[in-house]
Amino acid sequence: MKRFCTSVLFTISITGAAFAQDIQNNPGSNHGNKFEQLGTILSTPNEQRTASGAPGTKYWQQRADYNIKCELDEKNQKLTGSETITYFNNSPDPLTYIWLQLDENQHSTVNSANYQNSSTMPKGGTAIQSLERNNDHVSDVDNGYGDIITKLTDATGKKLSYTINKTMMRIDLPFALQPGLKFVFNVDWYYKISDRLAMGGRGGYEFFPEDGNYLFTMTQWYPRLCVYSDFQGWQNHQFAGRGEFALTFGNFKVQMTVPADHIVGGTGECINYASVLSPDRLSRYQKAKTASVPVEIVTLAEAKKAEATPSKAKKTWIFQANNVRDFAWTSSRKFIWDGMGQQVSGKNIMCMSYYAKEAYSLWSKYSTRLVAHTVKTYSSFTFPYPYPVAQSVEASNGMEYPMICFNNGRTEKDGTYSESVKNGMIGVIIHEVGHNFFPMIVNSDERQWTWMDEGLNSFVEYLTEELWDNKYPTKRGGAYTIIDYMKLPKNQLEPIMTNSENIVQFGPNAYSKPATGLNILRETIMGRKLFDYAFKEYAKRWAFKHPTPADFFRTMEDASGEDLDWFWRGWFYGTDPVDISLDSVKVAKANVNGEPVALDEGNRRGGAGLQSANKGVGGPLLPPFDDISKIRNREDKSIQFYTDKDTVTHDFYWKYARGLVSVDQDKYDLKLKSLPPRQVSPEALTSEEKAKYAGKYFYELTFSNKGGLVMPIIVEFTYKDGTKQIDRIPAQIWRLNEKHVSKFYVQDKEVASIKLDPMRETADIDESNNYWGQLPEPSKFSLFKQRISGGSTRGQSVGVNPMQVVK
Repeated sequence: MKRFCTSVLFTISITGAAFAQDIQNNPGSNHGNKFEQLGTILSTPNEQRTASGAPGTKYWQQRADYNIKCELDEKNQKLTGSETITYFNNSPDPLTYIWLQLDENQHSTVNSANYQNSSTMPKGGTAIQSLERNNDHVSDVDNGYGDIITKLTDATGKKLSYTINKTMMRIDLPFALQPGLKFVFNVDWYYKISDRLAMGGRGGYEFFPEDGNYLFTMTQWYPRLCVYSDFQGWQNHQFAGRGEFALTFGNFKVQMTVPADHIVGGTGECINYASVLSPDRLSRYQKAKTASVPVEIVTLAEAKKAEATPSKAKKTWIFQANNVRDFAWTSSRKFIWDGMGQQVSGKNIMCMSYYAKEAYSLWSKYSTRLVAHTVKTYSSFTFPYPYPVAQSVEASNGMEYPMICFNNGRTEKDGTYSESVKNGMIGVIIHEVGHNFFPMIVNSDERQWTWMDEGLNSFVEYLTEELWDNKYPTKRGGAYTIIDYMKLPKNQLEPIMTNSENIVQFGPNAYSKPATGLNILRETIMGRKLFDYAFKEYAKRWAFKHPTPADFFRTMEDASGEDLDWFWRGWFYGTDPVDISLDSVKVAKANVNGEPVALDEGNRRGGAGLQSANKGVGGPLLPPFDDISKIRNREDKSIQFYTDKDTVTHDFYWKYARGLVSVDQDKYDLKLKSLPPRQVSPEALTSEEKAKYAGKYFYELTFSNKGGLVMPIIVEFTYKDGTKQIDRIPAQIWRLNEKHVSKFYVQDKEVASIKLDPMRETADIDESNNYWGQLPEPSKFSLFKQRISGGSTRGQSVGVNPMQVVK
């Protein structure tokens, strides 16, 4: 910029800010600390995990196969089981003991992890269930819950020595298990099934007092192997309820004996449908496999009949699942069951849903369609879905397991539902089905790094929601959705790279912030093409393996050719927010005729016009908004949104979102007082310079990094003729001065206003300092939309009841 100003002789004041003395990351530097390489922060590459982020030539992982038989005692809410486990030692290490997880001990008063939280005196009117959930300390009185081990032997029937430490059990081996060998052992056990809604947790039963029936969700229900890995050894951190699971891949054969009128869904494929289904239901199941719309295998009428006349007989359902890390199942006579096929890379995936009559009018329309849409869309961003089935179960919660997940979304008693219930159901089904990819296949350690499955999955959930319906009110992914969290005081924030049990703001930290960060990488920093290739490469590299954060970070850089250490350092290891301020704008016009030039002193703060625009509004001016992903998806003519293709999904809320109701579109004009000019006398220019710069406008913009987190600077110019232009300045502009930078522009047209981050791509927490010049005042309807953006109450301004329900 200085070289240009000396050759074109006009007067512009240059603001030179002193370099920041930031020694947070690199004490030897007075600038550029945020752009230092992560270096030793990441694990050292080796033959198991390479510097490129790929598995090494000597990568290994363990395997555990299960043969389980169990029986559900509905009357007494008890599950009894026996299992034979074959454990393969693929590591280079001899093992003298192995560790198993006893997750049901979470509910025990004597064997829980005892990770107590700060607690206070309950307020008047507190429900007894809430009181019991919050009373989390270990007691000397056994409440009868938790795993009871009745027998533990080796393959020959010889007893094995074991020790139970809270939610973990160590089995002492009779001999060192050498590399390349396997160990076979048997475990018999039982436990008292918990009331999931009263006691909390991910599995248990729900009782329906109106019809006297139960719905069982059997999760974390059998003793199962811990992970032994190259980077951690045994992952035997206690299960405290929040940090989820680290599990070993293997093959499962599971036999479940349940009441004869129960319908069972589970991980894998049922291999004895011919024995447990009536001929009519078996025929419907076969038809559903190739159907393009859901087919009811068990109808609403059949489910209602079963509720009224419980059977006392028993049936045994047998399931087989290969190369999975876990097994979960559900059982109830209340279930309606439907299914349809979905083609993914030439393979037919059986997509199915199980739900009670309490969810029928909503789930029968949407659930299985959402399952199919999710496996297809996730496959396009990662790898083809490898399993034969994908299932969604309505169980008033949200939890995921291989090939089966548990979700919510019940209607009112008359079958009607609100828009918020519908949208919540759509989001949770996509999210939980999506977990088949992260972490069921890309098998990260959830107990240590929640963000590696929840964050990555929330990101692809966001992409999948966008492709379901371009007007779906996504809650995570768009940068603007994380702003309120990023505004919090530092003592309420932790880095994303925080252990699962130590996070205060769990949802924003482990779900929203990583999902938002990946969307910023995709839309604003890397671009879709580079990002999508690198993200898919990570998924393919680590499918059916155990990745760490370093493997993800390194792969994203290795496959894209982008140095992203500055981004991982700031977004994942730090808590600084984004707040880029447009501090001043200096304006000049070249004097090519020897006459005085009027200059704008330019020391107007960004957002000077914003204050008057906000009179009576009560908050910062936020334009009616579609995030950048929605805009680009609409512009991409190759994209077809699911709801545009399937008219069954066109309910009232879908039509209303498309503007079929007229609204008031009044406009306001906002004017800024002009600043007094000062006069200068320029020196003469050459004829060539006169020709080159005649009529040009010069602008110097100065920015400050008030938040601390470096980010690209996105500048939108609005010219006085109404046209617009966007300049995207890469984040590296901050590398030599992390606090203050400036940018010089030569424009052909006079600028009326300047706005930073116009599509709210960077999660800037203070938009009041992002403006300069004349800004159009929004219409009344636009102001209304600002207040309810992304919510379910859009109908208020036009007399539509936001709680209106539709069938």
